[in-house]
Parts: sequence; structure tokens; C-alpha cells
Amino acid sequence: MRIVKEHEERRNEILDTAEKLFVSKGYMKATVNDILQEIGIAKGTFYHYFKSKEEVMDAIIMRIINEDVATAKKIASNPNIPVLEKLFQILMAQVPKTDGNKEKMIEQFHQPNNAEMHQKSLVQSILHLAPVLTDVIEQGINENIFVTAYPQETIEFLLASAQVIFDEGLFHWQPHEAMQRAKAFISIMETTLGAEKGSFDYILDILMGQYENDQ
Repeated sequence: MRIVKEHEERRNEILDTAEKLFVSKGYMKATVNDILQEIGIAKGTFYHYFKSKEEVMDAIIMRIINEDVATAKKIASNPNIPVLEKLFQILMAQVPKTDGNKEKMIEQFHQPNNAEMHQKSLVQSILHLAPVLTDVIEQGINENIFVTAYPQETIEFLLASAQVIFDEGLFHWQPHEAMQRAKAFISIMETTLGAEKGSFDYILDILMGQYENDQ
């Protein structure tokens, strides 16, 4: 008997299945037919929801970003978290969990043929996450913690640089090299946000602790 599912339920089923196949077989090797066979749906059903495999990947990227943005909004709206702590928590929440689907999808982005996909994910991440972080920066300006005439643009530059420089798929820093860049990034954050020197020292202390534990 043919099973009729709700539109959103069927769409998510296609995305869940495609995500598993992209991780297990690789994006380039996984085909639309693989998705059809795994779910047991007709080709027409697939194309009712998506025009192509690329569009499926775009939707998976946006699903991951939307989850990150929802987490960021939850932190940003919490009145009990100080501004500086909000920034740290939001940035750390973006770090993929070891062996999680997000980390495995990012591994796919680093494959030689997936550069466009990687580029899309970086752009969408900045476009959707920057407004949430801008709200936090503006809260900091109102509380005289930050001084900048360009809160959104500043956070866009910081996000863009961090996502490239700390991307382990693009740069293979030794631990001490990554640590040096983390120190520089925190210094740049303080300067560009107009924060008092030493405002982000606690982040540096946390990172130094992690670095020493890894040695």
C-alpha cells in the first residue's frame, strides 16, 4: 500500500537520507537514485521536492545553519548571560561535535570537487549568524563594553576571517601555530570592537588550558 506522508515529513525524510548517503558515500558518489532506493520513493516524488542533488545539499546546509542560528538566538536572548560570555558561548556552539553529522558534512565540503558547496556554507553562515551576533554587540555598545560605529560589519569581518583561518580543512596549523592565531584573533576582536584591553583574556585562558591538556 502506498504510504502518503505530510509534505514536511517527506521533505525531511529525503534530507535525512541524503545527508547519511553524502556522509557514507561522499557527495560526489551518492546519486539521486541512491536516495530513491534508500527511501523507496518514485523519481517524480523526489523532483516534487527538489530540482537536483545540489538543491538537496543546499537545503542540508541551510538546515545545519538554521540549527546553529537557533542555538545562537537562545544564548543571545538569555538576560542572565553577560555580553562577553554570550559572544564566547555563541562562537563555541558553532564548533561541530566530534563524529557528529555536522563535522562529517564539513569533511565533505573540504573534498576537492566540493569547493562551491563549501563557499555556499561559509556565505550562508555569515549572512544568518551575523545579525544574531550584531544584537549582542549592540547590547555591548549600550552597556559601554564595546565602542564601534559598525557593529554588523565588524562581526561579519570577524566571522569571515575566523571561518577561514581556523578551518582545519584549509589550514593545517600545528597546535602552537593555531594557538598563536587564536591569541591574535582575540587581540583583533578587542581592537575592532573597541573593547577594553584584556576583556577577552578569559577566553584565552580557556583556550590555553585546552592547549596545555592536549600537549
